[in-house]
Amino acid sequence: MKLSTRGRYGTRLMLELALQYGKGPISMSDISKNQKIPIKYLEQLIMPLKKAKLITSVRGPKGGHMLAKAPHEINLWEILLRLESKLTFVDCLYDETCCDSIPTCPIRPVWGKAFDSMKTIFKGTTLLDVLNLPDSRKTKPGQSPAARRFRMREQVQT
Repeated sequence: MKLSTRGRYGTRLMLELALQYGKGPISMSDISKNQKIPIKYLEQLIMPLKKAKLITSVRGPKGGHMLAKAPHEINLWEILLRLESKLTFVDCLYDETCCDSIPTCPIRPVWGKAFDSMKTIFKGTTLLDVLNLPDSRKTKPGQSPAARRFRMREQVQT
């Protein structure tokens, strides 16, 4: 399974809001600048997250977006569930009509166990957990640009 850009960017959006939690709304332009995500893409991500009551919005000149709940109350599964069109390894895990071999398939239970493990990890990992990961604040060779941006912004803020 590969997470889509939608899932990856949406998680980064939520991590940005988690970093700003308790400081009031953050504007789309600030989110876009900090996370290097186009505003038009952010607009598409915010809608399902607002509908799921994970984000709230404030209108006006000092308006923007913020988490609807504390970072420790939002897990990665809640985010990905709203943004990914398909969260499974193989179609037969959620559609038993897609394959005639399901009753005798020896590997299907393994796919199911792998999916359950992934789901357990995402459900058990909150935004706060991610922000508190040692590697999310440090840069190592080969780390993602997002991790580097979080580290750079932390150094500027302290």
